[in-house]
Amino acid sequence: MKKYFSAIALLFVMVIPSIGQSKAVKEVKDALETLRLQMLEPTAGMLKSLSCSKLSYGHSSGKIENQEQFVKALESKNSDFTTLNFDEVDIQVVGKTATVRHILDADTHDNGKEPGHVKLKVLLVFVKEKGKWLLLARQAVKM
Repeated sequence: MKKYFSAIALLFVMVIPSIGQSKAVKEVKDALETLRLQMLEPTAGMLKSLSCSKLSYGHSSGKIENQEQFVKALESKNSDFTTLNFDEVDIQVVGKTATVRHILDADTHDNGKEPGHVKLKVLLVFVKEKGKWLLLARQAVKM
């Protein structure tokens, strides 16, 4: 009987965290997809609701934006994505923090510039606040 109970206890110890992890990964994946769609068709309110007030958004050029600047750049079309794909997505969740690494592959047409194409490696950091995954930080680097 002891062996039976021990086997069940071990199963719970191994399975329950992975179920919670799977749920968290799905939630982060959903937040990532919502962010991607908002970067294509931005609305200020939605972008703010997807990001932390302390957002640090790093571009591959070295430029760093806070939440207000990030939202304004997309809404004003100073940063304008005409296509945007996130490839090779890898999500790791540790407690209430998640890291997302991906390849950003996009066509752009920023205000005052010719249309272009960009392919970058990106690291995102999400935090869970009040039951919602929010973008806290982003850093892109050229491939």
